[in-house]
Amino acid sequence: MKKIVIVEDEQAIRENYIDVLKKHGYDVQGFDNRPDAQHAFSEQLPDLAIIDIGLQNEIDGGFTLCQSLRAMSPTLPIIFLTARDSDFDTVCGLRMGADDYLTKDISLPHLIARIAALFRRSDLMATPTEQDTLMERGALTIDKNKMQVFWNHQLIELTVTEFWMVYALAKRPGHVKSRHDLMDEAQVVVDDSTITSHIKRIRKKFMQYDASFDRISTVYGMGYRWGA
Repeated sequence: MKKIVIVEDEQAIRENYIDVLKKHGYDVQGFDNRPDAQHAFSEQLPDLAIIDIGLQNEIDGGFTLCQSLRAMSPTLPIIFLTARDSDFDTVCGLRMGADDYLTKDISLPHLIARIAALFRRSDLMATPTEQDTLMERGALTIDKNKMQVFWNHQLIELTVTEFWMVYALAKRPGHVKSRHDLMDEAQVVVDDSTITSHIKRIRKKFMQYDASFDRISTVYGMGYRWGA
């Protein structure tokens, strides 16, 4: 049974989500503040975390919690579920490593579908590596089953959304992928600025290991491509 932790300070909303998720077969635990949630995470990580941004007296407590979680695990699926729908907050949340950013007006079936999609991607990591699941492009190696990316044999710590974007670009070097193409590959629905933020984060992560990394180029007005 997959374990989900939801961090939401409004009791009625938190209990409603917990009830719905339990009915779908998940083991769910809820917290109403960042310190308690962070303490629980330090003892045992869930399989997925759903976090609001404003938590009691901490206006950006969810952002802080997301950063802490991402430091503990580069692959743990994290969803922001919040009433804050500004582009600024969305970009901030994804830059901090969240895999999805949803607003509270989302329908419950859509929320369940997004959770299931993230679990499907995460479960691939437990699949044994087979040679035909490895993709090599020069210094780049991608293990599709384990959702791992290596550059010059160094593991690049990517979120699941970032992984699928790199995979989409690298599988056809030289071909331009539009932002919509990348959304389809990563199974996310976000605006163009959010895709741009993901690409910037991906470049930065590669450049931590190779300052001259330049394989992901911007094709203005069209999208992005992986250099051949």
